[in-house]
Amino acid sequence: MEINGQTVSGAARYDEMGLSPELMQAIGKKGYVQATAIQAGAIPYFMDWKDVIAKAPTGTGKTFAFGIPMVEHCDPAGSQVTGLVLAPTRELAIQIRDELRDLGVRVVCLYGGQPIDKQITQLKKHPQIVVATPGRLMDHMKRRTVRLDQVETVVLDEADRMLDMGFVQDVTRILDTMPNRKNLGMFSATISREVLDISWVYQREPVEITVQADQENRPDIAQFRLDVERNEKADTMARLLDMGGYERVIAFCNTKNMTDRLAGLLEMRGVSCQAIHGDVAQALREKTLQKFRDGKLRVLV
Repeated sequence: MEINGQTVSGAARYDEMGLSPELMQAIGKKGYVQATAIQAGAIPYFMDWKDVIAKAPTGTGKTFAFGIPMVEHCDPAGSQVTGLVLAPTRELAIQIRDELRDLGVRVVCLYGGQPIDKQITQLKKHPQIVVATPGRLMDHMKRRTVRLDQVETVVLDEADRMLDMGFVQDVTRILDTMPNRKNLGMFSATISREVLDISWVYQREPVEITVQADQENRPDIAQFRLDVERNEKADTMARLLDMGGYERVIAFCNTKNMTDRLAGLLEMRGVSCQAIHGDVAQALREKTLQKFRDGKLRVLV
């Protein structure tokens, strides 16, 4: 791991970070003892209210890298939103919300595709942290159903992807509305020109953290490739499931029609399977994802 261009050790235990007993208890319930490289690098700077720009591969524990200090900075008795996390997609936003809730903080998730009235009701319960997609957060800001004037920490997760998706103006407008912001963290798999532009305008002497995709930090994934004819894919996948004994599998396809077709073909072969894509209602997508998490669905396409 590199911090401001200097190579440093990424080894650290949570009990060496001076965290509160309440937060240590929440981390302990997750079964975590050793911090990942990105967590060991970022947490101390976030605790000191430093701006951070971090480049790290997916699956390296970025949510806890900003989530742990964000929760530590929350007043348990407070009724104002003091932390904001922006994410490019609703699925990532939901994932971040769930991980932060495990740390014992009041979190609301705002994203498109869910009735806004339901979100307004949740906002009235005085969350400490808001996780949102930029577009839906702008909707709430226009309706004056969310207040960000007391936000101290802002995080852009998957910042490169979010800015590539055209959210640059929304992100800058949101950042401009928070007079009490103390620090800004940006996490990306790559550092694009747009990310650097946001950093130049909104960060002050940011700490730059880089975690290389080496054997220690890379997700433990074995990769291989099979070349098969188009009409043989479903049969090949079904045989792999039987031979490998895989309990849960995610299959990615290029188009919505392909996801539906593959799911249907696998169902015909007796495989418990469902597809999700942009044309599937959000409520059904969340229900399908929960079934997959609970092990009630073998294949998610």
